[in-house]
Amino acid sequence: MSKDSRTEIEAAVFRRLLEHLDNHKEVQNIELMVVADFCRNCLAKWYMAAAEAQGENIDYEAAREIIYGMPYSDWKAKYQTEATPEQLAAYEARSAGKKN
Repeated sequence: MSKDSRTEIEAAVFRRLLEHLDNHKEVQNIELMVVADFCRNCLAKWYMAAAEAQGENIDYEAAREIIYGMPYSDWKAKYQTEATPEQLAAYEARSAGKKN
């Protein structure tokens, strides 16, 4: 496989991941963090770092808008719910387990 083909395939997979997350707005970031140890905000940070590695400048809010498909403040107001005690406990347990 050529490098260009691999890059195109990886880009298509990334776009599909964003589409999948967009289609499942009910999945909260805290749930992603508990289950997969990353969330939409992590993707935005990785996007920003990858852009910087390519000599491009993008700030965190612009990167989050790419990942969320809208300004983060809009997404948060429309789709983010308050974390439940169970979600917070699961996140804390996972975080504590990573420190050991």
